[in-house]
Amino acid sequence: MAAEAPSVAPSIAGAIRSVLLTAEPRDKVMATRALVRGYRTDALSFVFDVAMPERPAWPAELELLPPNRMPKRGRGGSERGRIALWHSLAHIEFVAIDLALDMAGRFGGEMGPDFVADFLSVAADEAMHFALIARKLKALGSHYGALPAHDGLWEAAHATRGDVAARLAIVPMVLEARGLDVTPPTLERVRAAGDEGGARILDRILKDEIRHVRTGTEHFVAHCERLGQAPEDTWKTLVATYFRGTLKPPFNDSARLAAGLSRNFYAAVATT
Repeated sequence: MAAEAPSVAPSIAGAIRSVLLTAEPRDKVMATRALVRGYRTDALSFVFDVAMPERPAWPAELELLPPNRMPKRGRGGSERGRIALWHSLAHIEFVAIDLALDMAGRFGGEMGPDFVADFLSVAADEAMHFALIARKLKALGSHYGALPAHDGLWEAAHATRGDVAARLAIVPMVLEARGLDVTPPTLERVRAAGDEGGARILDRILKDEIRHVRTGTEHFVAHCERLGQAPEDTWKTLVATYFRGTLKPPFNDSARLAAGLSRNFYAAVATT
């Protein structure tokens, strides 16, 4: 009898692509958790044999609108305003799962195992954040997909799909860093409205996002140094090239500094 061929572990790229193409939110959360466990237990081979999709799969019912056509949230203290706030946060966290997965799957072969491990860890955190917010939405009588959302986060990912430095500069170091600025005042408004449970969710997210921005910043700086480039100057050039918006104060300087983003990066390009 012929000897059996040794089994080959599925590739990390194939596993990431499969999760990216999972549309149903709960299924994506569970698949992300399984993917991260598989990578950590060496059940997946470090092989990049398939391309990442041009865009991930999202719920069919989710209506995507341009940012300037998004409806107003309404008053924050009203039931409608609370649902709109948590739905907006759910969308951010849901897309963040895909951003982290795409980062690992698209650039992992170039950047190496530690890069993949770091961004899969980010994806696991984002999946946990989404699950917490989805539970919050359910308690408010709503669910993710009940309201429109905009596509700005994925548009930034698509624009930087060919350059890992650009992706790191824009997604963790601009878009996620902005979350460090806006989450504390949102947390205080939620707490002032008597929603201590919601405040705890936002506090957890803020602490994790500091680490996520630091992960992106550290990999960006290391990548620039390997290429003999000055990180701060390179970042400013990439922001000018790829970022359509503006960097507006106020900034949460202490959280940004904890994430490795000194004012030397962003002060010179901020608008007043």
